[in-house]
Amino acid sequence: MAGRTSEPGDRFRDRRERKYGYDFIDEVLVRCPRCDGCAVVLARPGSPEDGEAAPGVMDPHRRLHCPGCGYCKDEQAGPAVVGGPVDPFFRRPVWLQASCRGHVLWAYNARHLDLLETYVAAKLRERGRLAAGAPASLVERLPTWLKAARNRAEVLRTIERLRSALPADG
Repeated sequence: MAGRTSEPGDRFRDRRERKYGYDFIDEVLVRCPRCDGCAVVLARPGSPEDGEAAPGVMDPHRRLHCPGCGYCKDEQAGPAVVGGPVDPFFRRPVWLQASCRGHVLWAYNARHLDLLETYVAAKLRERGRLAAGAPASLVERLPTWLKAARNRAEVLRTIERLRSALPADG
């Protein structure tokens, strides 16, 4: 369970990730359109976001690649549509999604899943500093059912189920 900033049950300090998950769309695990296995959507090699653009500049050039069947598709997508269990670029269902408490619990990738787990597991949740006029952070926008203490155990079990579905290298 590498990559987490704190162990479950500790204090959670909001690092103010942007609302809806823009901080996590650099790598999105999706269902492959050919084999239904786990594919990944990344910035297309050689695109500005692949290392040449100024930080924070979103480049729409994306590559969907499935290591299982070899499927590969490049696309210059329109504006990213984030905030749901669908890839913002190719509009493919995300790989990490499961039913939980009558809702869909989902994450774009392992880092997104880590954030959700750390937040849900924490007994003390602290907000980060909010700049004047700044939008709500991702954790502030999480649905109430996911944040409720009474659902903590079931949400954490679902997160562990999703974690077990991560590819071996992810």
